Amino acid sequence: MRPAVLAAALCGVLALTGCSGKNATADGPTTPQLKSLATGPDGLIPPADRRPAPALSGTTLAGEPLDVAGLGGQVVVLNFWASWCAPCRAEAATLNEVAHRTFDAGVRFVGINVKDELEPARAFERKQQVAYPSLHDQPGRLLLQFRHAIPQTPPTTLVLDRQGRVAAFFAGGVRLSDLLGPVESIAAEPA
Repeated sequence: MRPAVLAAALCGVLALTGCSGKNATADGPTTPQLKSLATGPDGLIPPADRRPAPALSGTTLAGEPLDVAGLGGQVVVLNFWASWCAPCRAEAATLNEVAHRTFDAGVRFVGINVKDELEPARAFERKQQVAYPSLHDQPGRLLLQFRHAIPQTPPTTLVLDRQGRVAAFFAGGVRLSDLLGPVESIAAEPA
């Protein structure tokens, strides 16, 4: 099968299985802190219902170590993506725009590239001009830490508040109108 046909077929299967826009559910939590994420229509999770995100660290596509805990005290937007994912390509400009607009408010973006070989992931970043680092998670182990809370197929975006708690969740590709307001709202919360 030609690579383009295979990629299209894979995206179709993934669209049917993971990118429904609904929260994933399963029996039992992945970690003691996380269970299925219940959000309002704007993607936000009320402060009283927020739970700490699991530890996320590894090596970026540029070969540098990155530990999300090292960004403590800042709002962190996590975007799970893959080079073969059409909605990931479609949302790349939005993520760059929101990252640029919210940087001065203490918001940092971290991509998490899942189930992808290193070179296609790097090519994606170059072509999409991704303006922030991405952890390379080819085996999907970082994504698996959220397996009972979010879809296990990209794209998925989580926003962590300044305390490192999951404060917002978006399944599927995001638009500027989906993401900018919630990120600004979380950034405006008292530290």
